[in-house]
Amino acid sequence: MTQREWSVGETDVLARAVVRAPSVHNIQPWRLELPDGEARIFERADLALPYHDPRGRDRSISCGAAVTNLELGMRVLGKRPAVRLLPDGPGGSLVATVGVAERAEPTEAELRRYSAIARRHSYRRPFAGPVPRGEDVTRLVAEADRTDAADVRVRALHGAGEVGALAELLEYAGMVLRNDQGYQRELAIWTIRDERSRPHGAGVAGSATPTSTLPWAGLVRAGTALPDRVTLTERLHGETVFVFASDTDGRDAHVRTGMAMQRLWLAAVERGLVAAVQTHPLHLTEARSRFGERLSLPGYPQLLMRVGRPAGAVPRSPRRRAAELLMPRD
Repeated sequence: MTQREWSVGETDVLARAVVRAPSVHNIQPWRLELPDGEARIFERADLALPYHDPRGRDRSISCGAAVTNLELGMRVLGKRPAVRLLPDGPGGSLVATVGVAERAEPTEAELRRYSAIARRHSYRRPFAGPVPRGEDVTRLVAEADRTDAADVRVRALHGAGEVGALAELLEYAGMVLRNDQGYQRELAIWTIRDERSRPHGAGVAGSATPTSTLPWAGLVRAGTALPDRVTLTERLHGETVFVFASDTDGRDAHVRTGMAMQRLWLAAVERGLVAAVQTHPLHLTEARSRFGERLSLPGYPQLLMRVGRPAGAVPRSPRRRAAELLMPRD
């Protein structure tokens, strides 16, 4: 296909899709470059979370979610994307190049999925019933389980043993992180208290998290209430929680996990559902290993996603201006 420069309208569609991807602590750790006929996503190593994400695993997962959004943006522009992940190798800042394989009018399903990008927000509050089960869960897993995510496995937790393993993980992680002063300082830095200013358009909005959130909702703070394991287990039985695991634990697997996560999340939004992701319990090495063993996972657990029906308005987090993520051309 003949290469050409992106129009202003096309640039806006792609930039808005990328900037609305989910990211750890909403740091939005990416840059977008749009050379003629191609799009590139770069990971910003300067946006680091040394206490929460010392290996940069969550940052790469976040960039994978941005790749999924970029693909959808290409499709609604009538271009079938051709994605190459980590073309400069696992140590490079270039996460993906997305070229145009051919022209193809977007399908109604692709248009619906793209519209879900703007409606997707993290929901860290208790859910309302009924709990997604059966066919809903099967279809959501199918959305994430694609050939380009061959290294990633997704399934919903079920049964007393698996829910008990999750309760044990969250209880332990909650105690560790609540008392980790470095983690708490880092979380405070990225929490926006005065939402009227939002000078950087990044970080977690204070209104997005209840004052006394419980550990299954994520973002454990110094004042987070930690229920006993029995209570926690009972509450988890009333939730649908997906675990994402990969066969390997390198950067390629982390990016693909983010791509699969975002596909499932957008499919959930289409069905009127909301979700939130947790990764910090899986940064505790021994707890992560024990959790994987108890669930008989064949690889490495990467993230947890709780999905349900909102009990009220879905809080919104700030976003950088789309123009800020575009890299200037030489």
